[in-house]
Parts: sequence; C-alpha cells; structure tokens
Amino acid sequence: MAKKIPLRQCVGCGEMKSKKEMMRVLKTAEGDIVLDVTGKKNGRGAYLCHSAECMKKARKNKGLERSLKTGIPDEVYGKLEKELDGCE
Repeated sequence: MAKKIPLRQCVGCGEMKSKKEMMRVLKTAEGDIVLDVTGKKNGRGAYLCHSAECMKKARKNKGLERSLKTGIPDEVYGKLEKELDGCE
C-alpha cells in the first residue's frame, strides 16, 4: 500500500502541498514567532510555500495571524522574509 503523504495548506495561496515542500512558521509556548526549519518543534504551526509571493499574500490576508491565533508585528514579518530569502 502506498504511504500517505501529509498535505498542508499554504496560509498565503491556499494551495495544498506536501509538508516537505513547505516551510513551517511556528508560535512557541513563549509566544515567539519563528521559522521552524526541521518541522519538529513544539508549538502551533502554520505552513507557507517557499515563495515571497505567498508570504506577501499571507501578510495581506492575515493568514498567519488566523492560523497562529495571534497578532504578528511588522518586524516579525521582516525577519521571516529575510529567513525566507536565505532558504531559497
């Protein structure tokens, strides 16, 4: 039997993709917003495609804020965008 691939929805574009193709943005127990590169950290996660376009959409439609159930300040978005540039 074929192994089921876990799919996640991008909070930017709304597309369903496999977990491996996406990056996970995490809200830790302390309330910090970080990029979870391993995908294994504890906390509430939201997924984004590896594109600046999806980051912009998520910022505009407040997708990350809805998923993480918290307000996200601009400097956090700036930090995430820098980290995203480093990953591409």
